[in-house]
Amino acid sequence: MIRDIEQTLTQWKKDNRRRPLLIRGARQVGKSYVVSQFGKREFKNFVEINFELQPHFNNCFSSLEPDEINQKISILTKQDIKAGETLLFFDEIQKCPPAIKSLRYYHEKTPHLHVIGAGSLLEFVLKSEKLEMPVGRIQYLYMNPLSFGEFLNAINESRLRQLLTNKKNLSKIDDTLHSHALALLKKYYIIGGMPCVVDEYAATLDVIKCQHLQTSICQTYRDDFGKYASHVKHKYLEKIFDAAPKMAGQKFKYANVDKDTPSRELKEALELLERAGVVHKIKATSGDGLPLESGAKDKHFKTLFLDTGLMQNMCGLSGDIIQSQDLLDVHKGAVAEQFVGQELAVAFDPYTRPKLYYWLREAKNSSAEIDYLIAQGSRIVPLEVKSGPRGKLRSLTLFMDEYKSKKAVVISQGKYKEQGNVVFLPLYGIECLRHMDC
Repeated sequence: MIRDIEQTLTQWKKDNRRRPLLIRGARQVGKSYVVSQFGKREFKNFVEINFELQPHFNNCFSSLEPDEINQKISILTKQDIKAGETLLFFDEIQKCPPAIKSLRYYHEKTPHLHVIGAGSLLEFVLKSEKLEMPVGRIQYLYMNPLSFGEFLNAINESRLRQLLTNKKNLSKIDDTLHSHALALLKKYYIIGGMPCVVDEYAATLDVIKCQHLQTSICQTYRDDFGKYASHVKHKYLEKIFDAAPKMAGQKFKYANVDKDTPSRELKEALELLERAGVVHKIKATSGDGLPLESGAKDKHFKTLFLDTGLMQNMCGLSGDIIQSQDLLDVHKGAVAEQFVGQELAVAFDPYTRPKLYYWLREAKNSSAEIDYLIAQGSRIVPLEVKSGPRGKLRSLTLFMDEYKSKKAVVISQGKYKEQGNVVFLPLYGIECLRHMDC
């Protein structure tokens, strides 16, 4: 299974001014697999320490001196650790907080050694241990589930992916390929992008087995909350985790999660899950200039769940998706909005935590909302998830008139079309936005 982020890792390896990498992302998005494949392919020696499977390696960090740590690891693993030849990988690093601290000293004292750390729910450990991250001495790299394009690669549809990445190709897609792409998108809605689920589908085409895996993944998350949070906070984390998939596409209200729980407790739980990559906030913004964050309203936001496959599993939507002829109607359009947000999240520079925005104007007799605003160069581009040219685009028109937008995008189930300064982009063609080619 080839992941797009491997290109970033290759560039990092060649950078003479690189810093140790700390790969962040939710559990089971493929962090360990990607680093393992990269390490074995690109280095003479790949030394992997998994602190969950091998807790005795924690004792190697009684000193934070890199040479001392490396000597102990080298003896225990019977492997050489040499700058330029070795990739040293600390997996499940949240299980060994001193290893996180050591990354600073690897940067300062052994800058030519390639070092990567990865872990899940790091934020829970950082909070409980009151651990300060070595700011400026490490690089964060953010991983997400497989995008739709990566999913196509995994199921031997790479030729189709190549076709969908720019508007020149999209504009030539005929009815046969259009129907084929929509059918594969429907499968992605159900399967999602969690690597083990995609791998199961690629090997067996068995959707039921994939759904069983999704259920298991969701339970693993709940079990993890119990490991890293107190009993009380565990309860709040579960409430947010269970509610977030059902609230996709809606303005988030803590009272809709549990009206009997104080909002401050739910807010803290949501912030933890957001920093852990399990949910993303989509903030309302004024849209009157860049950066979009400058006009953001912290109290007005929606939530995007980790993965469309896990979302449908937790909401019990798979049957609706299979039967639906219109992928924009499922769950009142929430699944399509989730999918679009998930695709936009992976479009970010992987060294940057994704930040998503939508436009909200609350005015008497003139309220309006646009699903997403994105920045393309120096422009703000409004992006609406609608059912095609026949749909009403009042909010989009209002925004374009108010801010003199030269371009807008409507995500549609129809084929690619340009109408004035509005691009009607098929759901399966969102990746071309990553290349700023629409």
